[in-house]
Amino acid sequence: MNDQNLALAVRTTRSTNSKLTGWFHSRRWFLLFVGLPTLLAIVYYGLIASDQYMSQSRFVIKSPSQKQSQMSTLANLIQTTGLSSGQEQTNEVLDYLRSRNALVDLQKRTNVRAAFGMPDIDALSRYPAPFKDDRFENLFKYYGSKVETRLDNDSGLAILEVRAFTSGDARAINAELLGLSEALVNRLNDRSRLKAIAEGERRVAGAEARMRRARAALGVFRNSTELIDPAKQAVGVYDVSNKLIAEQAGLKAQLDLMQRVTPRNPNIPSLRGRVAAIGAAIAAQNGRAVGGSGAIASNLGNYENLSLEQEFASQMLTAANASLEQSRSEAQKQQFYLERVVEPNAPDLALYPNRLIKILTIAAAALALYLIGWMLVVGILEHAPEK
Repeated sequence: MNDQNLALAVRTTRSTNSKLTGWFHSRRWFLLFVGLPTLLAIVYYGLIASDQYMSQSRFVIKSPSQKQSQMSTLANLIQTTGLSSGQEQTNEVLDYLRSRNALVDLQKRTNVRAAFGMPDIDALSRYPAPFKDDRFENLFKYYGSKVETRLDNDSGLAILEVRAFTSGDARAINAELLGLSEALVNRLNDRSRLKAIAEGERRVAGAEARMRRARAALGVFRNSTELIDPAKQAVGVYDVSNKLIAEQAGLKAQLDLMQRVTPRNPNIPSLRGRVAAIGAAIAAQNGRAVGGSGAIASNLGNYENLSLEQEFASQMLTAANASLEQSRSEAQKQQFYLERVVEPNAPDLALYPNRLIKILTIAAAALALYLIGWMLVVGILEHAPEK
């Protein structure tokens, strides 16, 4: 009886093993292409993958010269001080944070490689990745997987998210990137301000140079002609000449009367001499006013040209200074500021990796690929020629 029971048990075991082997054999491709990847995902994400902490900050770029009439969104509500967001500047900052320059600047402030390359991080998550060297390009690609920037269209706020393997590293890197963003905005402001006032300063410098040349030319003219103001001096010469002519006319009338009444008056020669002397003085005054190249009249045109040039240069200098002040005022109005809305936080819970989602994603992808392959094989077999 015992031998019969033993034989029955052996046959039952062999039958079970045969069925189990047949079950595995019939489903071997499913187990290989779906079951194995899912099992590996469960092992890795469930037991091996290191926790990752995410630190988030939010900011907005604002300018004091811009105002918006509608105050419906959060970004507009923030602008109660008369400041509004600069969309173009925000995009420039976000592009910078995703660039190689940001990584280079970040390395100067913090040890990025040490934060992402700690030995207690699992090999697949640690920098450098397996089979890759410690090169800047590899670090930049790794940096891009840990730093995310985007613009919230609903609120108008820029969002910066940093993932790291400790809460402190995530917050520190986020804070450093935010500081670099503020420095970038300041550099953009300086560049815009210098560009705005450079033209004004160039015009002021040109007007000052023209003013100096006009003054120097007028000084050379006065020294060479010994004329301070030919126009005023011509008026003085005219007044002196008129007085001399009037005096000479009086003396001539007195001389004529004396010659008719007392032709032998001994004062007649003296009176004639005075008339002649006054005539010579009148001629000298007229010579100063008109005549040769040294006369006032011949130099008056040059003086008026030089004086007009000096006056025009003075007006140009005044206008250039006013334009420069206006440019500085406009440049000040166009300054942008990075306003921190949400400071970088120190997370106390690891949000990454999303273990369950990762496992389900790998399982679904493997199943989809298996079904696609199975349908291809079935289609090929159906259309294969029969032997």
